[in-house]
Amino acid sequence: MLSKLENAIAKHQPQVIAAFFVLALAFPMIMSGSSYVMNISVMALTYVILTLSLNLVTGYLGTTNLGQAAFFGVGAYTSAILATKLGLPFLLTLPLAAVMAGLVGMLLGFITLRVSGRYLSIVTLGFCEIARLIELNWYDLTNGPLGIMNIPAPKIFGFTFSNLMSKYYLVLVLVILVVIVVSRMTQSRTGRAISAIKSDELVADVMGINVKKTKILVFVVASAIAGLAGGFYAHYISFIDPTSFNYDKSIQIMSMAILGGMGSIPGSIIGAIILTVLPELLRDFVLLRQVLYGVVIVAMVLFRPTGLLGSVNFKHILQRLRFHEMKAKEGTAHE
Repeated sequence: MLSKLENAIAKHQPQVIAAFFVLALAFPMIMSGSSYVMNISVMALTYVILTLSLNLVTGYLGTTNLGQAAFFGVGAYTSAILATKLGLPFLLTLPLAAVMAGLVGMLLGFITLRVSGRYLSIVTLGFCEIARLIELNWYDLTNGPLGIMNIPAPKIFGFTFSNLMSKYYLVLVLVILVVIVVSRMTQSRTGRAISAIKSDELVADVMGINVKKTKILVFVVASAIAGLAGGFYAHYISFIDPTSFNYDKSIQIMSMAILGGMGSIPGSIIGAIILTVLPELLRDFVLLRQVLYGVVIVAMVLFRPTGLLGSVNFKHILQRLRFHEMKAKEGTAHE
């Protein structure tokens, strides 16, 4: 049954993408009367960006990163500080948030070149805690545990994104841009190098791939994408504090990537949406919400380690279907 569904999606992939795009555009018009649903939708799309950023490092490169929330926080604080203290417009604070997070990602990338495996996980986890402590204790810059308030709403060319519908469309545009960037990167020559490094670093090095440069590039791009999400989040929520960017947030993002499937763009989208909406459906069951992410990770590792779409390559499925169709036509012609 699942195989038939995958085959159908592969054969009609452009139509499926178009249908999802139309649904995404029409969704706020259908749900415009519910601010609660619209708020969840905006947050779901924000998590889509974060999950795509983590999947680039962990899913495609194969490097375990437990500190993605740190880059999310770097982007959010950069944008918030520039907007509230220097009065810079959103069109400047958002890209600068991505740039700052990318620079921090470059620093972490250089550090992680020296370690691997479980030690790398510990390094990224420690980095996440260091970032949180800086945000918590650097009062002059971050306002410490009190956080930064009165962050202005996004404003572009005189238009203020003041209502939920406009903010939804803004973050939808960011999601589309990130999907294009990740897709182009993973399908390019760099993407083939990333895949080779994930399979075997030593063999990739022997083949002439600059492993160090490629790893750092992936860290920079993934961190910048997370910083972009943080920049939008700060202006969307109008208040940030260190509790929004702790280790729990990293685990939440990791759970979304694992559920959807490592190394899958559609999987990142589906995983982020499911694990944003599902806790809201379990809002009356606080304990269940707390253990949900842990249960998801354990269940997926035990029963489907590749995630919902991690093992599905629609391009290869379509090529296989076309090959079988060609063979069938040749058989018919011979008869």
